[in-house]
Amino acid sequence: MVGPELHSDALVVGAGSAGSIVAERLSFDPACTVTVLEAGVGLADPALAAQAADATVLPIGADSRLVRRYESELTGRPGEAARLTRGATVGGSGAVNGGYFCRGLPGDFDSGLPGWSWPEVLESFRAIETDLDFAGAQHGDSGPIPVRRSSEICAGTARFIDAAVRAGFEWLADLNDATTAPQSGVGAVPLNITAAGVRTGPGAAFLVPALDRPNLTVRTETQAIRVEIDRGRAVAVHAIGPGGPLRLSADRIILCAGAIESAHLLMLSGVGQPAMLRQLGIEVHSVLPVGAQCVDHPEWLVATDWPGTGGRPVLEAVLHHDDVEIRPYTSGFGTLLGESGPAEPPQIGVALMRPRGRGRLTLVSADPRVQPRIEHRYDIEPADAAALRRGLSLVEDIVGAKGDAPPPHWSTSQHLCGSAPMGADDDESAVLDARCRVRGVEALWVIDGSALPQIPSRGPHATIAMLAHRAASLLRDQKRSR
Repeated sequence: MVGPELHSDALVVGAGSAGSIVAERLSFDPACTVTVLEAGVGLADPALAAQAADATVLPIGADSRLVRRYESELTGRPGEAARLTRGATVGGSGAVNGGYFCRGLPGDFDSGLPGWSWPEVLESFRAIETDLDFAGAQHGDSGPIPVRRSSEICAGTARFIDAAVRAGFEWLADLNDATTAPQSGVGAVPLNITAAGVRTGPGAAFLVPALDRPNLTVRTETQAIRVEIDRGRAVAVHAIGPGGPLRLSADRIILCAGAIESAHLLMLSGVGQPAMLRQLGIEVHSVLPVGAQCVDHPEWLVATDWPGTGGRPVLEAVLHHDDVEIRPYTSGFGTLLGESGPAEPPQIGVALMRPRGRGRLTLVSADPRVQPRIEHRYDIEPADAAALRRGLSLVEDIVGAKGDAPPPHWSTSQHLCGSAPMGADDDESAVLDARCRVRGVEALWVIDGSALPQIPSRGPHATIAMLAHRAASLLRDQKRSR
């Protein structure tokens, strides 16, 4: 049964970090009607809004209404599974994360894709932000997202910084300045958190201020289940909302549901690897390697011997060295989640920022209620484990902390991306072209972390926000050129 039909000029699936920016940018044109579908809850409830705003706590605990959880297999060994937690509300993961807003490096954008060189992406990095600490050609001064660094750091972070400097690492005052050399060093984390401790991601900065536009409609608690493709063109999205089934047609359909759900939706709609789709009874509309090369930042954790400090951002400083990011968390994860009980000591994360291994995301059922299978496959590249072990040794040398003895305990940074990557016309691994258009299907785009052709060498949130801003500009330019 198909419910009532609604039509828009542009239909955005997902109100997360990318979707918030895309929807705001497209609806800036009053002649363009924009509808946004968000599977999670809205923030009209003051209690939920307060949770999303409070950057001193991660509102992702067991009883959170702001997240959606997925099971992932980190390695091929039994028992090494993880639960991925993604934001499911206006603002998506940007409404529940730690506020880390460090840009990718210029080398992350040297693939030669037209429109995505470092000078071009720098324009969008600057456009989305107002840096409250630094000015000049590397920084924005009029964008909606405030960026600042902690001016008064907690005792544990200060101890780590002092130890890193004594070990010979340079202090990097501005991790978002691409002209800063060397890239190896310790520095304060750029945060999209105000001085009052308010988390201000793309949802709060872009989408919420635009909600009163008459040409913009946001439908929360509405789950997209399939893109309808007719004769090679995406024409509508089928969804389930609070009132039942919906069919929403649009001239342009933009998937911004995140690296898991955008890829899942593509496959449910007949875009993917043909043998898998046919086995599940799904008609194939475009043969593409959806989910075949996704990637995340693997992370190992090290115990510290100092007490944590509550009421602080999750990370106030990090050390970058040899493709590894060392993360001295400000308190134990129980405290960060706002859980009661004895406070656990903080941990130090050792994350590999340029991993060689690639994971995969596959469809296991044509039923949209059944989650896809997520395999990180962190252990398929021995060089990755070797790099992480060097990171553990570095932490021990700096602060004397002891890492896990082999075999190591794998963890994840929750940075899954690249499940539907952009690429050149002759790139067989690409799902999208250089304008984020799905190959072989007209009027269908993917604009979120799925589209990244390689994982950024810093946490991806700022890079995803930049991608959304730039891709939305390309999409608007394409409409004007018709």
